[in-house]
Amino acid sequence: MVDRGASALALPDDWPARPEPILALNHMGSFDWDLDAGLLRMDAQAHEAFDMRPDEYDGSPEGLALRVPPDEVHRLDALVARAIKDGSDNYGAYFRIRRRDGGLRWTHMQGHIRRDETGRPRRIIGIVRDATQELDELAARREEAAPEDVRRQQTNVVQLATAALAHARTVKDVIDVLKDTHGLTHLGATSLVMGLVEAGRIRLIAEGPEGSFVPGTRVTRIDEPYPMSEVVRTLTPRFIESPQEFAAGYPILWPHLTDLNITAAAYLPLIVQARPIGAMGLLYSDRRGFTTEERNILLALGSSIAQSLQRAMFYEQEKDIAQGLQQAMLPRTIPSVSGADVAVRYRAATIGGSQGRDIGGDWYDLIPLPGGRVGAVIGDVQGHDTHAAAVMGQLRIVLRAYAAEGHTPATVMARASVFLHELDTDRFATCLYAEADLATGVVQVVRAGHIDPLVRSADGTCRRVPAPGGLPLGLSAEFGSLDYPAATVEIDPGDTLLLCTDGLVEQPGLDLDDGMRALTALVAAGPEDVRELADQLIEVFEERGGDDDVALLLLRRRSLHAPRAGGRLQQHVAPGDPEALTGARHMIRAAVRAWGARDRADEIELVADELITNALMHTEGAAIVTLRVLTDSDRRLRVEVEDTSSALPRRREAGESGVSGRGLLLVDLLSDVWGVEARGGGKCVWCEFVVPGRG
Repeated sequence: MVDRGASALALPDDWPARPEPILALNHMGSFDWDLDAGLLRMDAQAHEAFDMRPDEYDGSPEGLALRVPPDEVHRLDALVARAIKDGSDNYGAYFRIRRRDGGLRWTHMQGHIRRDETGRPRRIIGIVRDATQELDELAARREEAAPEDVRRQQTNVVQLATAALAHARTVKDVIDVLKDTHGLTHLGATSLVMGLVEAGRIRLIAEGPEGSFVPGTRVTRIDEPYPMSEVVRTLTPRFIESPQEFAAGYPILWPHLTDLNITAAAYLPLIVQARPIGAMGLLYSDRRGFTTEERNILLALGSSIAQSLQRAMFYEQEKDIAQGLQQAMLPRTIPSVSGADVAVRYRAATIGGSQGRDIGGDWYDLIPLPGGRVGAVIGDVQGHDTHAAAVMGQLRIVLRAYAAEGHTPATVMARASVFLHELDTDRFATCLYAEADLATGVVQVVRAGHIDPLVRSADGTCRRVPAPGGLPLGLSAEFGSLDYPAATVEIDPGDTLLLCTDGLVEQPGLDLDDGMRALTALVAAGPEDVRELADQLIEVFEERGGDDDVALLLLRRRSLHAPRAGGRLQQHVAPGDPEALTGARHMIRAAVRAWGARDRADEIELVADELITNALMHTEGAAIVTLRVLTDSDRRLRVEVEDTSSALPRRREAGESGVSGRGLLLVDLLSDVWGVEARGGGKCVWCEFVVPGRG
């Protein structure tokens, strides 16, 4: 019944300058609503339109609740709020008031919103009048219309509702369509209730108008004496044609509905494939009885609603499964990294109007690596479905495994491409892998068809880091082009490395370069804290919308806290070369004494000799011996022996007369800490000794 903006008043600036005589001649009253003070002044004709004496009204908008039913109050409040928000100057609405004798009558209100120079609303002035005669005449003209016209109008309402339901993706969408003022209310329904069948019970999912909820009906059993339970049990609609019939048939429910002035009701089972999935009730306050044509139209509408509900329920179930699968594939937690602040975000796209599952193949990962290094991954598998999410999960696992084995970034990317090609899938993936040494700030970037990373400097400037790239994963293996050149970039303490998928960059009407420039400006103007910056970027993405999901990883290098190398020596020891072994021993002895670790020289030499001997005896290749000094909270000497075997060393019991098997026992006993790291072509066994600082 809303005709907002349909007949706007052209009011002069000095209105209302004594308009009462003119308005009174037209049986209209005027009002002046001061929005700042919260006062609504009415003249005598307006009081008469509301059937209210002046002494009954306190001058506040809330005081009209004495005559305006709650559901009409909510509707009018929403109308005025919407007009103020969207900048309209005028609004109008038909609504009902409850007269002093308890009956209802139609009233019309038309308002003009006055704003100050800043656009802020200050006052609403307008007119109000009794619209009973006007609507009675309209109803009489409708009754005089040909039956074919009435039938055509009712059929048109069903067609419009069915068309709107075709776009509903969720159960809430279906309810919103039915509650829309251009939907079922054209059939004259005052109120709507709807419930879904779940485990032998009916769960209420919609009830209106607001405030009409009946206690105890949120969840009811199918065998209880309620009309929705009855139509679900019998699979037969129930048409109630009078208040007396309602009170006699449902004495438990009726007392809670008397204030709504219900005169008739239609309860429909929602049936799909001969199985009830729920029930719906339409309650009327201005009719008695239903014609055969009206009943058939309502049954057709109920069938359409049931199909839409079933489709929406299937969609929500598939969406929950898909989102659960994707969340299981993404890292549950991001490991803390010494020397860096990290923030990650993922948001699925909401593809309006499509039957997509709001899921994609975007992912992120953070991989701690030996020596204070960390690997950062961002990627996007082609497609928006569960298959894309499954491929994404497998790719994430193999990338993490290849990186943890110690391969170079280029090798990690090449092996991942071969894996995806052999996975027997038609999907490809773009990916970017960045390996950062947080001690030095050196970052190696390898790109497989992905967009470039960004680096935000400590001074707030932001730049795009162009990196030479190879083909997307899967395609490079198919075409035999597995070369992935690595770009090197340095990040200083306070700098932030940003990796993201193209969902954060692509915008309607902009090419990729324009989108990258817009993102660069947004990052430069954003907060310094990586978590706050990540939240801000995601907020911009959600406001913009789009048909692609987005993954985001931010890594900010903190001030140096990682161990710093104070000296480094390295020697290659070939198998069967006693001179090389002797030279390595001399190097160790000289370095230990030169670096001020004379007190632990014997222990260090013995452990290093044991590690070198094990590498030469139990592998078929050479050994690389590295000595370095690490300085942090304490000073440590680190011995590393690298070989080409991936077999891990095992601690064994030598026995009473055994001459071997005690090597790792000695290493464990004499060193302060030791371990094994995977390297791309083998492994590295290392140990550390705390040594006194030099004077």
